[in-house]
Amino acid sequence: MAEIQYSEHGSRRRNALGTRVLGGLAYAIAAACLLPMVAVALAALTGGTDTLGHLMSTVLPGYAATTLLLVLLVAAGTFCLGVGAAWLVTMTRFPGVRLMEIALVLPLAFPAYVLAYAYTFVLDHPGVVQTTLRQLTGWGPRDYWFPEIRSTEGAAVMLILVLYPYVYLLARAAFLQQSATAYLAARALGSSPWAAFWRVSLPMARPAIAGGVLLAVMETIADFGTVAYFGVRTFATGIYTSWFSMADRAAAAQLALCLLGFALLLAVAERTQRGKARYYQSGRRHAAMPAGELKGWRAAAALTLCAIPVLLGFVLPVVILVLMGLESEQDLLSRRYIGFIRNSLILAGTAAVVTVTAAICVGFFQRLRPGRSAQISAYLARLGYAVPGGVIAVGLMVPFASFDNALDAWMRATFGVSTGLLVTGSIWLLVAAYMVRFLAAALSAYEGGQSTVHANMDAAARSLGQTPFGTLRRIHLPILTPSLMTALLIVFVDVMKELPATLIMRPFNFDTLAVQAYRLASDERLEGAAVPSLVILAVGLLPVILICRQVGRGK
Repeated sequence: MAEIQYSEHGSRRRNALGTRVLGGLAYAIAAACLLPMVAVALAALTGGTDTLGHLMSTVLPGYAATTLLLVLLVAAGTFCLGVGAAWLVTMTRFPGVRLMEIALVLPLAFPAYVLAYAYTFVLDHPGVVQTTLRQLTGWGPRDYWFPEIRSTEGAAVMLILVLYPYVYLLARAAFLQQSATAYLAARALGSSPWAAFWRVSLPMARPAIAGGVLLAVMETIADFGTVAYFGVRTFATGIYTSWFSMADRAAAAQLALCLLGFALLLAVAERTQRGKARYYQSGRRHAAMPAGELKGWRAAAALTLCAIPVLLGFVLPVVILVLMGLESEQDLLSRRYIGFIRNSLILAGTAAVVTVTAAICVGFFQRLRPGRSAQISAYLARLGYAVPGGVIAVGLMVPFASFDNALDAWMRATFGVSTGLLVTGSIWLLVAAYMVRFLAAALSAYEGGQSTVHANMDAAARSLGQTPFGTLRRIHLPILTPSLMTALLIVFVDVMKELPATLIMRPFNFDTLAVQAYRLASDERLEGAAVPSLVILAVGLLPVILICRQVGRGK
């Protein structure tokens, strides 16, 4: 009896120790996600009012107005394209609908800045479209008007074409989950299909649609490559300019704080709006939404409306990039490009493993101890997705640069040895920025899989003497392998495409494919920029293929 009691006591001690260790890791990860925001706020508040006053009197109003205009245009465009396409492929039947419901996801593989390079090559003044127009008409450069691709509106179009799939996927899922009862009741009361959609189906799908639009807006305010290449002055470009061109960290921190406040305000507003809405299905049975058969010009119009974003957002850019790449002098197999690919793979692979490991720690601790502290740590871990990469970069560079400088000064004074920049110029700080930025995506994928693991499995493991880490290793991880692989792939591709944090924080002479594409495009060597852009696109297709498979199984 004494041996049994001792064994039970030892098991409880091991369980308590494992829980404390897991809790410590979860709290440390949450603190790491909170650090950039706190550091940006402190650096901005201690930067002096002179810098802030100068910003307010010069560039800040322009940054705010342009960013707001870009957000409004992208929000409206992604809403119209995403919701319209989702409704057509869900509620109607026309030739090619099965192909369209999958193809509409494909533009998600494109980074917006790659799309910008492709369309600038074709539509800019020296591009093939305007050159052909001048040759056919004999017009001079000032004899005609042509839409300017390098503009706020042009940047908005690029972002809309690659971000509308966020709205499309969530809206389509919401439409598929709706019962037809309320819709059919509205039709029976004399409402037209359009009126029933507007008054019944759309309000019921509003939370999902608002979530998709918010994702698109967050990506818009975080975008740097597109707006920088088009010369659009937003908060994202202002942060980079202040940090590098002007070497003014105080101005960069204060601009980053403005952008951070704007991002968090959007997130809070969307959550508040969604929290006020409650929609419930009437009746216990789930009746599938009826799909109307389209024929003649209606079928042709539906197919055209669905095909336009696919053609403009995927097919045409791929053709343009391939033609550009064939005309370039870039050798993808050269030693230099092999280095770019190696650096990109190292960063993406390391960041994916670190980020998913962090997601496992936070998610499993929340399951193990579902209290307020675990919920707070999970909430803080998700905040990074609402923070643009440039803000995270500034928020990590400021405190760690101060630490490196203080350590170097102390080592010089004490031992006469210079330590240099131990942390600031390292890959690991850049990996930490990626973890903060993309932890929310990995955590969502992990929690989605974790919901399939019944609580009885945890209880059975504990009754058999398993520690928390033993339960995680022997039960959860084998079951969650598909979800974890999805999370790894999503983070891997997001890191391959990420640009602002990489530009600011990368170690010296450690360039990636995204940086090389941006550098060549900045030098107006668009044919050369097509080569690394195509590699980024090829990698980005991997998660999109997985998403397309899920869409294909949607019904």
